[in-house]
Amino acid sequence: MKKNYLSKLLSVLGPGIITAALVFGPSKMTITTKMGAEFAYSLLWVIVIAIFFMLIFTNMSARIGYASDDSLLTLIRKKMGKPAAVIIGIGIFLVATSFQAGNSTGVGIALGEATGTDANMWIILFNILGIALLFFRQFYRMLEKIMLALIILMLFCFVTTSILAKPDLTNFIKGLVPSIPDTSTGLIVAFIASCFSLVGAFYQAYLVQEKRKSQKQTLENQDNAQFSSTIGIVILGIMSAVVLVCGAAILHPQHIKVNSASDMGKALEPLFGPSATTLFFIGLFGASFSSLIGNATVGGAMLGDALGYSSSLNNKYVKYFISAVMVSGATIALIFGKMPLQLIVLAQSVTIFLVPFIGIALFLVANSEAFMGKYKNNLFQKIAGLFGLALVIFLAFVNFKQLFL
Repeated sequence: MKKNYLSKLLSVLGPGIITAALVFGPSKMTITTKMGAEFAYSLLWVIVIAIFFMLIFTNMSARIGYASDDSLLTLIRKKMGKPAAVIIGIGIFLVATSFQAGNSTGVGIALGEATGTDANMWIILFNILGIALLFFRQFYRMLEKIMLALIILMLFCFVTTSILAKPDLTNFIKGLVPSIPDTSTGLIVAFIASCFSLVGAFYQAYLVQEKRKSQKQTLENQDNAQFSSTIGIVILGIMSAVVLVCGAAILHPQHIKVNSASDMGKALEPLFGPSATTLFFIGLFGASFSSLIGNATVGGAMLGDALGYSSSLNNKYVKYFISAVMVSGATIALIFGKMPLQLIVLAQSVTIFLVPFIGIALFLVANSEAFMGKYKNNLFQKIAGLFGLALVIFLAFVNFKQLFL
């Protein structure tokens, strides 16, 4: 009986777990580690804020996925016109492709550092594996199982590392009280922008619909979609907090500067030995590989939907688009070793203008009684959503100022 209940619970969690796994990538780990290394526990409150708004918009998207048989881009096309849907779809594909090099590099560094081997070998191997997974008959179910396994792996590795680090519980609690230390503004903006991922939230509607199709679910299962997205985003928050704690407990006392997530792994060895270092790099691999697959899946599915092919993960054109994202990211990682500055600027430029547009489109669809019926936003969700949009627009303005002015 317990085994059946656990199996059912894990099955329900699929869409939320996938979103958590694709958002929690190597760049997110680097930002979160820097927060702990430079400001100890004092920026924990930022995680709470980002997770709250991520939860609001991910739940909106989950309800859209259940309330309609049409894809979210199709609903946007009906609500705002075809150009809006095409811009969002192609924009997400470009952003996913631009940032894919970081995920490939993360996989290579994690396994290369853990095994003392060439990182490029692992980049090639795991991108080939990622593309091969696309051609399983039930790719969505395979994706669910892989992401769940990687989330469990990451939780085990990072929670164990944080326990070994013996965090200061008093300062941990103090860190939940908002404060803005000197020179911390840039990291706060970067973390909220990466954790409050409207692209990740947007894709939740598609994951819920894939789940419905794969299990032939009806609207009676709508509560499962809400539960799944909630648990997934809470896990995202827990992993972020645990990585920050590692940085605060291990790197901050040693005044170690962080340039990449792998710096944390290297700092563990003198304190806890090679086994702790290996453990952290395994967690970094989990974060990188889950984002490598998840990011490519989002980009390919959105381009397929924008161009009118379909967003289904079983559609051959969507699989080709997903493969294109993976191949592009791997190629850039192999040639340049990391993402070139020009590509970073391109990705940030597209993101600055695209993310507020995505948020507004998602909010308008979730408020529409014609599309959502009884599942439309309630008063609390509307108010919280408006604050979330204000935050996104503010972040876009800050990023625009830094990038162009």
